[in-house]
Amino acid sequence: MEFTPVLRSEWLKIRTLRSLQGALLALFAATLAFSAIAGVSDASDPGFDPLFTALSGVIPGQIAAISFGAMAVSSEFHQGALRLSLAAVPRRGRWFAAKAAVIAVPALLVGVLTALAALLVGRAGLGPAADGLSTGEQVRGVVGCGVYLMLMALLSAGIAALLRSGVATLSLLVPFILVVSFVIGDATGTVADFLPDKAGQLVLRETYDGTLGPWWGLAVTGLWTAAALLAGAWSVRRRDA
Repeated sequence: MEFTPVLRSEWLKIRTLRSLQGALLALFAATLAFSAIAGVSDASDPGFDPLFTALSGVIPGQIAAISFGAMAVSSEFHQGALRLSLAAVPRRGRWFAAKAAVIAVPALLVGVLTALAALLVGRAGLGPAADGLSTGEQVRGVVGCGVYLMLMALLSAGIAALLRSGVATLSLLVPFILVVSFVIGDATGTVADFLPDKAGQLVLRETYDGTLGPWWGLAVTGLWTAAALLAGAWSVRRRDA
């Protein structure tokens, strides 16, 4: 079976599941709301970073991106849906690649749109405090943010394929990001620099410390995502539907 029809069938699932559309809408709304709130930050703080402040709504907003990836895959494990999918596409690797592609594209597009809107709202709130941001830094922040959100959605998708449960995936990732990563996140120059979320978020900063730069940090997140997708693909190919 050719790859294009598989992509179309998987895209149809994304379009018709309201929960997935709701997750993308929540990503946009939550990020925008929290960036607007962050726009009233005190610019006199020594650690103030105008780019990160304007885009900081991504930190809570990424939970919606993670939910999008997890739900897109975990829906296949309800009521025998995976058996029907594999009956139509016997080559499991091809099916999983198509699933990952239709998760990646909308997550990236919505992520970039969300980042652009958040930056505009955040800059409006910051006023003159954001005047020092260069065009290159803002472009890097917006594009990098979109890529980061896509990678987090795919990371979640890979783990959901491995665990075969959206609930288990969210129970693992959400506490990790909100608690574990937050607690050790200030310990720059340590293993915290290589956590999937902390590494990727360097692309949202105007200035950064530690081992990695913004694009190298995003590459580290990409490696985590690749590992999760490979584990998910292995699970899909080796375990019974």
